[in-house]
Amino acid sequence: MKNSNLRFALASGLAGLVFGWGLIVSGMANPAKVIGFLDLSMPWDPSLMFVMGGAIALGLPGFMLAKRFKTSLMGMPMNLPTSTQIDKKLLLGAVLFGAGWGIGGFCPGPAVVAAASMASDGLVFVAAMLVGMFAFSVRAK
Repeated sequence: MKNSNLRFALASGLAGLVFGWGLIVSGMANPAKVIGFLDLSMPWDPSLMFVMGGAIALGLPGFMLAKRFKTSLMGMPMNLPTSTQIDKKLLLGAVLFGAGWGIGGFCPGPAVVAAASMASDGLVFVAAMLVGMFAFSVRAK
């Protein structure tokens, strides 16, 4: 493995570990926390709002800074989205993502964390997510 590939793999692995650890510490790998925020028929749990607020507070300055660079600190090209158009595909994707999140209590990151801990609901969600990704890739070709 080339030295740059090794650095990239280590940096990616470290970022994934920090992200996963944050999800576990915040309780977001537990679908009951998410359902407690989204389901208005039960006592409301605002913790997801604080996690999202923290993520935005950390991510927004990072993305603003990243837009100024052509390459990352690892020397890889910056491939940030450039489109600002809101179209049917974006809206449909947002609705499907939100429906899956609300029904399953997971979004992709916490689902992978739950699956890695061998939680059955996480494994089922990740399997369904992979089937959906495969179906999309076949359709997109």
